[in-house]
Amino acid sequence: MGYGRWREEDFRNYSAGRGRTVRKDGTLDTSGHTAQTMYTERGLHPALDPRGVMRECCENEEHPNTIPVILALDVTGSMGSAAMEVAAKLNEVMTELLGTDMDVEFMVMGIGDLAYDRAPIQISQFESDIRIAEQLDKVYFEGGGGGNMFESYTAAWYMALHHTRLDCWKRGQKGLIITMGDEPMNPYLPARPLAQAVGDHLQRDVETGKLMKKVREKYDLYHIFVRHGSNYYEAGAKKTWGRYLDKKHFLCCDVNGIGQMLTGIITAEAEKRLAAGPAKGLIRFADAAETKAAAVETGATADAPEGTAETGISWDIKPEMTAETADVTDGKKRRNRKEHGGLRGLFAGGINW
Repeated sequence: MGYGRWREEDFRNYSAGRGRTVRKDGTLDTSGHTAQTMYTERGLHPALDPRGVMRECCENEEHPNTIPVILALDVTGSMGSAAMEVAAKLNEVMTELLGTDMDVEFMVMGIGDLAYDRAPIQISQFESDIRIAEQLDKVYFEGGGGGNMFESYTAAWYMALHHTRLDCWKRGQKGLIITMGDEPMNPYLPARPLAQAVGDHLQRDVETGKLMKKVREKYDLYHIFVRHGSNYYEAGAKKTWGRYLDKKHFLCCDVNGIGQMLTGIITAEAEKRLAAGPAKGLIRFADAAETKAAAVETGATADAPEGTAETGISWDIKPEMTAETADVTDGKKRRNRKEHGGLRGLFAGGINW
């Protein structure tokens, strides 16, 4: 997929057709809306059904150097304001990116909780025109989640690894995955509900550490922790995400800084790819130990994109490792999984614990 170009005129016409107002600055007026009135689907839309799909980002004369971007939104109850902000700033983000002649192709994913939700994974096609907005509107904002202190964020990694095909790989370039949420990282994906959701045959849980080693060969990974309300899980998020993502790839921002954050990440990645060139091949991330050692040695802080200082964006989070974090995230002890959604009792009988 991936034909056509994003045009602000198309976005204005599309929004008007849905009874929405686009401000003069190109942003969508969401005043008076909630996540449920903005995202009106009341179940998994067939176009976003993840079962048995293969999503492709194809190159052509119109888009010869694609930058495939998977934007995975936490669509559980606490993330309503963030999902609305993505819709509000989509035109602004796309207009700015296309102003640099970047061949950005967007896939939108909705991520919930595999242990609790009816539609824990939703996955669109890769698109480059108004169909991005159309598919964003098809996302079912289930507003679910559970009591396990995390959502199934790495389902985006799993789908990217097993259910996408990118032409940019032929040029030795990676895709880009940006997950967004407000809870700690999930230490694993439970086998049975994942298999049921996507139609794959799985014998055991998908551990986060093992999954990351594979997916990072083909994608660069970012997570944005979205600050809102009490930010109850921020400390836990820093610890668990910091186990795998360094300070340049785990970022924090307020809700109103999401658009600028997305633009900054994608622009920086595009410049990195341009500088590397096709001859560099698929460059792997440094191992987690090397990444942490380098951060400790240099004590450096990532440079923020220009203009982000006043938007509530934090670029200075350093990876942290504690004994408790390691126990939970690498799956070696998997202590008390009954506390993480009661999965042992719910799915006992077919999963290797």
